Amino acid sequence: MRPRLSTTLIFIVSICFINIVNGQVKPVDAGQTIHHKTPKVFLLKGATIIPEPGKVIAEGDIVIRDGLIESVGKNLEHPADAYEIDLSGKHVYPGFIEPYFVQKEEKSMDRPRGNQQKPKPKEIATATSHWNPKVTPDRHVLENFTLAEKQTENLRNLGFTTAHVVPSSGIFRGQSALIHLGDWSPSSIIKEAGPAQSIGYEYGSWSDPAYPNSLLGAVALIRQTFYDAQWYDAAQKVYKRYPQNNEQPEEDRALAALNIHLKNNNAFLFETGEELAALRAGKIAEEFDLNLWLKGNGYEYRRLEEIKELKSFIILPLNFPKKPDVATWEAALQVSNEELRHWDIAPDNAQRMGEKGIPFALTTSDLDDKKSFRKNLLRSVERGFSKDDALASVTVTPAKYLGLSEVLGTLEKGKIANLMVTNGDYFDQKTTIESVWIEGLEYLLRSTPDADARGTWLIQWSFGEEVRNDSLKITGEHEKPKGKLIAGAATIPLKSISLTSNNLFGFSIKGDSLDLAGIVRFSGTIINDYAEGQGLTPNDEIISWSAQRVAPDKNDKKDRKKKTTEKASTLVVRYPEGAFGLEVKPTQPEIILVKNATIWTMGPKGILENNDLLVKSGKIWEVGKDLSISPMVKSSVVIDAKGKHVTPGIIDCHSHSAAFSINEGSQSVTAEVRIQDVLNSDDINIYRQLAGGLTTANILHGSANSIGGQNAVIKLRWGLPPDGILFEGAPKGIKFALGENVKRERSWGRYPETRMGVEQVIRDAFTAAVEYKNNLGSRMRGKGGKLIPVRRDLELDALVEILNRERLVHCHSYRQDEILMLVRVAQDFGFKIGTFQHVLEGYKIAEAIAEIGAGASTFSDWWAYKYEVVDAIPYNGPLMEKAGVVVSYNSDSGELARRLNTEAAKAAKYGPMSRADAFRFVTINPAIQLGIDNKVGSLEKGKDADFVIWSGDPLSMYSVCEQTWIDGTKYFDLDRDSEVRQKVKEERNQLIQKILTSPEEDSQDDSFKRGRRRGPNEVEAYSCVGGELQ
Repeated sequence: MRPRLSTTLIFIVSICFINIVNGQVKPVDAGQTIHHKTPKVFLLKGATIIPEPGKVIAEGDIVIRDGLIESVGKNLEHPADAYEIDLSGKHVYPGFIEPYFVQKEEKSMDRPRGNQQKPKPKEIATATSHWNPKVTPDRHVLENFTLAEKQTENLRNLGFTTAHVVPSSGIFRGQSALIHLGDWSPSSIIKEAGPAQSIGYEYGSWSDPAYPNSLLGAVALIRQTFYDAQWYDAAQKVYKRYPQNNEQPEEDRALAALNIHLKNNNAFLFETGEELAALRAGKIAEEFDLNLWLKGNGYEYRRLEEIKELKSFIILPLNFPKKPDVATWEAALQVSNEELRHWDIAPDNAQRMGEKGIPFALTTSDLDDKKSFRKNLLRSVERGFSKDDALASVTVTPAKYLGLSEVLGTLEKGKIANLMVTNGDYFDQKTTIESVWIEGLEYLLRSTPDADARGTWLIQWSFGEEVRNDSLKITGEHEKPKGKLIAGAATIPLKSISLTSNNLFGFSIKGDSLDLAGIVRFSGTIINDYAEGQGLTPNDEIISWSAQRVAPDKNDKKDRKKKTTEKASTLVVRYPEGAFGLEVKPTQPEIILVKNATIWTMGPKGILENNDLLVKSGKIWEVGKDLSISPMVKSSVVIDAKGKHVTPGIIDCHSHSAAFSINEGSQSVTAEVRIQDVLNSDDINIYRQLAGGLTTANILHGSANSIGGQNAVIKLRWGLPPDGILFEGAPKGIKFALGENVKRERSWGRYPETRMGVEQVIRDAFTAAVEYKNNLGSRMRGKGGKLIPVRRDLELDALVEILNRERLVHCHSYRQDEILMLVRVAQDFGFKIGTFQHVLEGYKIAEAIAEIGAGASTFSDWWAYKYEVVDAIPYNGPLMEKAGVVVSYNSDSGELARRLNTEAAKAAKYGPMSRADAFRFVTINPAIQLGIDNKVGSLEKGKDADFVIWSGDPLSMYSVCEQTWIDGTKYFDLDRDSEVRQKVKEERNQLIQKILTSPEEDSQDDSFKRGRRRGPNEVEAYSCVGGELQ
């Protein structure tokens, strides 16, 4: 039997004045350790073995041979050639697997792309890279890979032995790899071609001229690249079969690599920053039939049902937020309810995901201090996260999804000997990880001190002829004690306290208080309550000392008694999270009857006094007098609205609310980007605008581009996810812009820089779209599949839809000359203008606008906020209406959208117009402009039951919106709002008290932004008024 080499021996013999010898350890050659003379066979005996979650082998053995596990169990036959290691009292677990190890130092890997590339002759002859430098699916993360010892050491210290390495930058970032976390060498690579292609929503800043510079553009580029890959694959196949009919397609390394991933059904790993980004990735995966993985974010608990439906594997960080600063009431004012609630719920994220059956693995990613991983994991377990589930999330689950189950994840015969040794239950706060084994090689981390030095000691020490009797008081943690020497009237702090295995103990003190100039050093051993040893004075005099413990550490016992188990949050998730979210998603009654109201039908019936409104299954059924409900109806709501007014829901034809991104400003034509890809259904503006009677909004791209992005018409269904707020069946639209915001000659540098250039950009774009449309038709008709298909272009697809009158144009405009210019372009190309937006000089050319059937969505009385609107007047809307133009008033503002009813009143003021006609400006007229007047805008039979109950005349500034209904479902109620405000106040106070009384913590995630989370370059508010980020 060969003994285990003890690292403590080297320490012992180096202290020449301590005469302690460990007789069981053979001496070794100087400088040699177990790593230099590594045995091939090991017997780890007597340990508590956890071979997989839920299984325990008491006093078990493990035989390791040539880096593999030969056997695991009890009472194993001991191989004669094995190096035996006694692990009695220790626990052995499978080595942990890090599923998201980001290789950040990749600058040398960033090959120049597109126009920046200067290819080598060999590259010219073979293949090209993608035109966009952020698209590098052909990159392998191990290209020019280096691994800092500190990186692997940090992970080994936590029990990790294997890592899934992912690239850190770009949109299509490249292929991952799998490595062992031992000393880095080529043999550490498990799989160079890992299981995943990494994707991130990465984009430049607003001032960055490179595409994309917005989340909008990043999503569009992802979609376009997948379509390009599909085309590239088809083109290669057609050319291979019919080379005589086609020109050879240019080879593309990026698209070829992407197609390999698609054909192999490899995972596409999307990095997400918040829960709605996960749903966005799900939409992309659905569109292209991807094997979806998600790098999570810690907010998944907010949309568990929707995330579960994605059927995705999630790599989950344990990035708990810091305690909010509520120490003073002034500081607390800066902390939102959303932030308070997230602090309370975030540690339960993994547990709640597990309860929903969502597969996930845990990662140290997103933690600046990797040591916080275990602390946070144990905190989650203390709050109710199952130990077995926790262990599975770092062993068997990542092994399964990373394709490593045959070789890692459990301790079984034939698997790689990657394991972790602890001095107790891993999930006990006091347990220490002592070592990890990687491919059968042990990496010692630290050993737990056998002795406990804490307590009060009487110490006698002598040097020369002097003998002293003093006391030591040692407190703190077992492994990190602190203390002081009380010598007469002097209290001297202990420095450099060391406590190691084999009961070795040492410390030093400053000798000034004892008339010793310098540092006095003590070393010795502790046996139970007795200690003795030697030391040196600053003058090299030998000290002899001994000590007797006379009392335990009272503070330690006191602290242990005070320690209370942390419990899981009792908060119920709201939809959306924050102060005014709904704990229960709203339901639709079968029947709604509103009685005795003044009803503004906005249809042929006009305004009806003392009438009733009957709604069935979310649709308007009847408006009339003395309506009733059958007693057989199971679910009904009856509202007595005597003295109140009922109107259709207000419609905003120009909004920038409810979106994470508004402008893709890097190019002047970005018809490929879509607002629906970046909807933020959790935007508090939705709730605020519901409180003003708004039910439908046209969310537009910004005005930075001649041809901007595609719009999204939404209904303000508060609490639903992004897909849930889209207006089903609304005609498609797109944003154009003219004038100052587009040309930006003073600060932009992007073509066009003149108003003349704007027209040419638009004409050039449609000329290209006509050619693209013709090519699509000719290729579809030509040679029965023997021609390479036309590459699908998302930008041109949108323009062709405009040419086909399948997509309405909504154009930002001010000056009459530019409005007339677009009228002529529309006539030349035959497309339909849905609305001119703002159109503040529309009164000058109203007849021309009416002639082409365009609408005008304007401001009521905004003028003189910049030079190109100096001719704006408040009579603009009524004058255009008089000329036959369908006119609406819009907000272009998250704040103004809360009171569009009083904006409509200005039409009556400046018209003059009737009250009913004025209210058309925010109801039926914008519905007509958006092509949804068959569903909303008036209270007529068969239309959607979108209606508002007002306390009085809706045109009065004194009237209040009391209830807002959408599709026969109540989304705002003034009475409920009052109740919620009180409840939120009480909850807020409770959470603040909980924070103030909770123990101090070192959590390190400080990524939570005030209010709603956004990307690093996203805007808080946008208005087309100045085209500026506000």
